[in-house]
Amino acid sequence: MQPTLAGTFRAMARNNAWCNHRLLAAVAQLDQAAFEAPRTGFFPSLRGILNHILVIDLFYVDALEGGTLGPAAWADPQPCATVAALQAAQAEVDGRLIAHCDGLDDPALATDVRVHRGARTQVERRDRLLLHLFLHQIHHRGQAHAMLSGTGVKPPQLDEFYSVAEAPLRAAEFAALGWTEETVWMPPR
Repeated sequence: MQPTLAGTFRAMARNNAWCNHRLLAAVAQLDQAAFEAPRTGFFPSLRGILNHILVIDLFYVDALEGGTLGPAAWADPQPCATVAALQAAQAEVDGRLIAHCDGLDDPALATDVRVHRGARTQVERRDRLLLHLFLHQIHHRGQAHAMLSGTGVKPPQLDEFYSVAEAPLRAAEFAALGWTEETVWMPPR
């Protein structure tokens, strides 16, 4: 099959979920005190930055699905007190984002999304909103990755998934996520 822009977004949604899975698995090796410990960053703890990623994902995924959650998404800026709770909540919203992207074709990417922001509603093209969401994820995962570097846990590889050395780990992680190489990299037939 010829690659499509929608197929690229489907792959990006899975890559996003995979990176979250890898990063949270590494963070799960910390004890609660290290998870909450003050660190350098705009959200000055791993708990803070990882909850921020979750909250903003909830905000934007709800908008992509046609919802009206809006600012209520961040009423509790740290809804997950533990890594286990965060892993479950992030996996759930990542699954919703994957399902949304799986339902897209190229023309749908140019449709408008209404983003409820309290007193106003922003209208944004779907492809631009998705790009913003993925960039937000990458930006803050990078900050969490740097924070994790200050602990005794080795930060996971988040940007090189094609190496032969990584293949067995990748296969195991894909199996844990219920995926195969074809699920991630090939457009649905």
